[in-house]
Amino acid sequence: MSRDVVRARPDTPFKELVRLLEENDVTAVPVLDELDRPMGVVSEADLLRKSADQADPTGRTPIPHLEAWERAKAEGSRAEELMSAPAVCARPEWTVVEAARLMEAQNVKRLPVVDEADRLLGIVSRGDLLRVFLRRDDAIREEITGDVLRRTLGLDPRDVTAEVRDGRVALAGTVEHRTLIPVIEQLCRGVDGVVSVTAQISFRTDDARDTPTGTL
Repeated sequence: MSRDVVRARPDTPFKELVRLLEENDVTAVPVLDELDRPMGVVSEADLLRKSADQADPTGRTPIPHLEAWERAKAEGSRAEELMSAPAVCARPEWTVVEAARLMEAQNVKRLPVVDEADRLLGIVSRGDLLRVFLRRDDAIREEITGDVLRRTLGLDPRDVTAEVRDGRVALAGTVEHRTLIPVIEQLCRGVDGVVSVTAQISFRTDDARDTPTGTL
């Protein structure tokens, strides 16, 4: 997330909001209450409703039909009247996947990040989430082999190897139990920067069926 967040207050006037967006090269700002808790977000789209609601001096385009809530925003002059509310927020401990899913479900482009008291800590955008896929292959491989396979799962590095190319992870090796294989795959998919995971992993014991040897 970005910690240096441009912010507005409920009484920030329309022109000041436009200036904040322009001078800071951002497309939206969170609106905070007196305790620095996000109340909503004002975006360029929110502000553009005022322009869209104006009569066209050339007479070539009609004034668009607006719902009551859209009309109220178009007529607003302060942040609390213009913002989209309530604010859709994330927690600092969330994974990239959790944040991306919430953005998709709520159809928003950014999420204020708040602490346990709902105070603003930062903001994460779509660009921030995509930036994780620029992570170097060797850093991804090191996390998978060191953190996932060795420390989390207790596997010998010689049992399962991981090759990473352009974020695509290829796992190979042999483990004791068949049921461990989907666990390995799932944990590897959760590593930042991983695009896909394929596994060619054999098992010695089919603990799901209690039959020996095989390949998943």
